[in-house]
Amino acid sequence: MSTTSRPEPTTEPTDAGAGVPVLEARGIVKRFGHVEALRGADFTVHKAEVVALIGDNGAGKSTLIKTLSGVHAPDEGEIRVNGRPVRFSTPVDARQAGVETVYQDLAVADDLTVAANLYLGREILRSGPLGRLGLLDKRAMRRGATEALSQLGVRVPRVTTPIAMLSGGQRQSVAVARAIIWATNVVILDEPTAALGVVQTERVLDVVRRARDAGMSVVLVSHNMPQVLEVADRVEVLRLGRRAARFQADQATTDDLVAAMTGARATQTEEP
Repeated sequence: MSTTSRPEPTTEPTDAGAGVPVLEARGIVKRFGHVEALRGADFTVHKAEVVALIGDNGAGKSTLIKTLSGVHAPDEGEIRVNGRPVRFSTPVDARQAGVETVYQDLAVADDLTVAANLYLGREILRSGPLGRLGLLDKRAMRRGATEALSQLGVRVPRVTTPIAMLSGGQRQSVAVARAIIWATNVVILDEPTAALGVVQTERVLDVVRRARDAGMSVVLVSHNMPQVLEVADRVEVLRLGRRAARFQADQATTDDLVAAMTGARATQTEEP
């Protein structure tokens, strides 16, 4: 357990020089037996932007984000954080490098409160002898959770409410907020609005926007093209294990994205 102080949205990700991507994949190859899931995939994320990663089923999206988050080690290629080569052997390595990931299963603990979930694995211990005995400072965690959720615009009944009592959108928002709070470089979100209603979806996307506006970089994996164009700054398209195209979101249409995903048109715009 950690004695880390209260969480709050990161406003200054670790220094990345001008134009240097916060997170970058270069020529990533990943094989599973005879299947080559990634065939020299490239991907870039810059500071304070939302980048959507899209592609048809089997394009390699899941494998790429699992490689970027330390679940899979690449067979070939290089991952860079702030311009420096890194090697992620486990998800812990990725988290230590400031890369947090929220998968579709959320990985929240239903029986724990909102505050306890935000500090899960990073609990604050009480000071003095009580802390050395492993007793938690629940008051400090409640206070920190309340402030952090308020800054991100996440609304829950109380931070003492068990996660199991929340709606699907609230649960998703808490999971996303936890990643944003602790990340120092990039948050990767795998289909964060899947199975959510319109109102719940907008609340989650608002959290994404607030994170970007506070200086965080966000990778959004989604099949929802209108949603991608609504919230993303850039879009990168995977097809058959490689980057097939990349677009500035405000200059692209749904037809452009679908054409790139299906191979009907391969367009690659200039890297910002």
